[in-house]
Amino acid sequence: MTLAWGIALLALGLLAWGGQTLSWLSPRLGARLGVFESEDSVDPAFWADARGEVVWDAWTLWTLPAAGLLLILDQPSWAYLGLIGGSIYVYFGGRGVMARRQMNRRGLAAGTESDLRGAFVMLPVWAVAGLVTIVAAINEL
Repeated sequence: MTLAWGIALLALGLLAWGGQTLSWLSPRLGARLGVFESEDSVDPAFWADARGEVVWDAWTLWTLPAAGLLLILDQPSWAYLGLIGGSIYVYFGGRGVMARRQMNRRGLAAGTESDLRGAFVMLPVWAVAGLVTIVAAINEL
């Protein structure tokens, strides 16, 4: 189970961190690959917020895949990064869903239907992965 969870964290974490980092460095490529909303599909305030978020995410979301790698390598220190990374991913997932819901409720564009479907599927997956990792890390410590 430990190896499987480490692989899952590494894969899910690299998807999130990689997507956000790519979107920071090349928002057009991120939009073309479907990991970031195109500027013309969102409200300008959402775009500005998302641009700031991807920069921050590029600097912080590495923690969960790093915890997964340490877990695969059977390093006890994985639990510390698991607590940090898990917390970041719970926030990342929850904030992403809530921001999009609030934008839509106010009639503001927060992406195409496809963007929103993807966000409403993947963001909760990352949040749950963060919660499970926090519980596993607490049990490890």
